[in-house]
Amino acid sequence: MKDYQPAADLLKDQVILVTGAGDGIGRAAARRLASHGASVILLGRTIRKLERVYDEIEQAGGPKPAIYPMNLEGATPKDYADLARVLETEFGRLDGLLHNAALFAGLTPIVNYDIELWYRILQVNLNAPFLLTQAVLGLLNRSPDASVVFTADQVGEEGRAYWGAYAVAKSGAQTLMKLLASELEANTPIRVNSIEPGRVRTELMMRAYPGRDPAEWAKPEDILATYLYLLGPDSKGVTGRTFHAQD
Repeated sequence: MKDYQPAADLLKDQVILVTGAGDGIGRAAARRLASHGASVILLGRTIRKLERVYDEIEQAGGPKPAIYPMNLEGATPKDYADLARVLETEFGRLDGLLHNAALFAGLTPIVNYDIELWYRILQVNLNAPFLLTQAVLGLLNRSPDASVVFTADQVGEEGRAYWGAYAVAKSGAQTLMKLLASELEANTPIRVNSIEPGRVRTELMMRAYPGRDPAEWAKPEDILATYLYLLGPDSKGVTGRTFHAQD
């Protein structure tokens, strides 16, 4: 998939929501999606970072993006319903949703795991993707060809030691992806897949491996071919699958 060559106008007139858009993979993905014609909705908790990405997209000549500040850690079902209403008013539909936001606080054995931290990490990495997807399903269903993309992590599949609530949440999100793909495949235009980005130069990876040289890992800008493929029309009919961005 790294060799995938998207058309320059691959995402023309598409409306795509990216969570965690202020930094790392989310920032890189939002910029690349806009460069192929998408109107990107930048969702994140830090307005300053979102404004930076907004300016970068505009300066590069992409379609005007939108900023939606939201702290997934404390968001309620009403907050997601309010977001869906704003999207309906401003755009009328949604063509793509990239679940990229993540919360990870470091490696900790279960015996020492802080209970409040466990709840917070499950909220951002599992509950938020469920609540957001549920809230915007009606908007996605208005698109002729909609795509929902989750972010997977191998530690969830393996149950790797010390990754705690993050690994549990990622495992649960993978099951959620498969459930949605199965439920939506027959009677909707919505496809649902996951991307496992691998080791990338992000804050999460540096927190997990503080002694490693980030130069060993891929840059976010170098792993985006799979994101373009899954969020664009070339993947129509592909659903319920997990793709590894660096394969």
